Amino acid sequence: MVSRVIPVEDFDLVIFGATGDLARRKILPGLYRRFVSGQMPDGAQIIGAARTDQDDAAFQAETRAAIIEFGKVTEGDADLDRFLKHLHYVAIDAKGEGGWKELKSKMREGVVHAFYFSVAPSLFGDIAERLAKHDIADDDSRIVVEKPFGRDLESARALNKVLSQHFDEQQIYRIDHYLGKETVQNLMAVRFANILFEPLWNAQYIDHVQITVAETVGVGGRGSYYDNSGAIRDMVQNHMMQLLCLIAMEPPYHFDPDAVRDEKLKVIRALEPVAPTEIVRGQYQANGEPGYLEDAENPQSRTESYIAMKVRVSNWRWQGTPFYLRTGKKLRARTSEIAITFKEPPHSIFEDAGAAGEPKANELIIRLQPNEGMDLKVMIKEPGPGGMRLVQVPLDMTFADALGPDAADVTDAYERLIMDVIRGNQTLFMRGDEVEAAWAWTDPIIQAWDEGKARPEPYDPGSSGPDEALGLMHRDGRRWREIRS
Repeated sequence: MVSRVIPVEDFDLVIFGATGDLARRKILPGLYRRFVSGQMPDGAQIIGAARTDQDDAAFQAETRAAIIEFGKVTEGDADLDRFLKHLHYVAIDAKGEGGWKELKSKMREGVVHAFYFSVAPSLFGDIAERLAKHDIADDDSRIVVEKPFGRDLESARALNKVLSQHFDEQQIYRIDHYLGKETVQNLMAVRFANILFEPLWNAQYIDHVQITVAETVGVGGRGSYYDNSGAIRDMVQNHMMQLLCLIAMEPPYHFDPDAVRDEKLKVIRALEPVAPTEIVRGQYQANGEPGYLEDAENPQSRTESYIAMKVRVSNWRWQGTPFYLRTGKKLRARTSEIAITFKEPPHSIFEDAGAAGEPKANELIIRLQPNEGMDLKVMIKEPGPGGMRLVQVPLDMTFADALGPDAADVTDAYERLIMDVIRGNQTLFMRGDEVEAAWAWTDPIIQAWDEGKARPEPYDPGSSGPDEALGLMHRDGRRWREIRS
């Protein structure tokens, strides 16, 4: 199957922080892929803006090196030369007046204007103010802001307030790259485009849900930043919250940005407070290599590099069905998945199937990374003579196998989300009230930790996390799925 490419309107995209790591690793290589696919119009203009004093040629050379390194492109690629001609650069002072008139002179009339804030959140207000002051942004302009969207409810409200002074809510695109993953979007398609699952998508038929985001790397290189956020701010409050919302939300009346985000907001507001006994925090310890305390350069740190928690959604659909969330650094494998475990049949007719063939619960496994795809585990008869012996097998839909290599190739979340910005489609972006509701639920958890003196539980690098996390499931007669790539 060949992916269908729908070109977007002509645009001017300004990337603030264009010399930074995110722009080099994700934004610019993603835009190049959209250019090669034919989705970018011939007149599109990409303007890098940063403090570095350089000209267009120097920025183009930097971009060439970044795309070769992170975009898997060879040096002699003819498309790369054509793409670089669309790039320009302006040296700009985010807190001063330098460069803003030059930036305005490069903006064209009659095209989409988008501004990507790939900078520290402390600069969001300064950039927004100057875009308005110098009449660079108009009523149809769009701004893209990266997480973190504050570090608590108070700072999130302040950030929303400063952005709203210069831009309307429909102009603000709060990007969470997890929502740009192909499988995450397919979760909505599986639920709402197939009669097979939606009638069973409730507490009557689903026993529990597990959401796992495991990483093999530590926090080395960003230890000081991470030590001020921890796993709950870095992953739970945003990425994992969004995944939970997509699983638990009610069907929207239409696949429309505000309709989808209205239903996600209802889920966040329905989350029950989490008791301390239903949360396990961990820190990877030194074991032949630096531990978290060394990586964070803070021997007294009580910041978690791992968290597991039991979450309840207090509404009719999910009453009694727990959601188990876990994420951590330096774990056994790099994997992100959602596992929906259905209840077992109320009565088994296969009493003589033997212990090894006892019915097991059906599971729907949604793999976000690596090897994006879905597995539906069902029970069948084991082949061969000797009676009715049951065995559980997966019905596997790996995108690369089912849809062909072309479908699996266009998988980077950033390039998809940037094209949505140009289209003006906010469906996969968080709304301001959604961000604030998530912080309102998270803040009491963090406050309780700050007021207490408990340290995170230690765990070995390459493990599945602290042993105490096992008890979170065992007390309920359940088990975590094995972490494996």
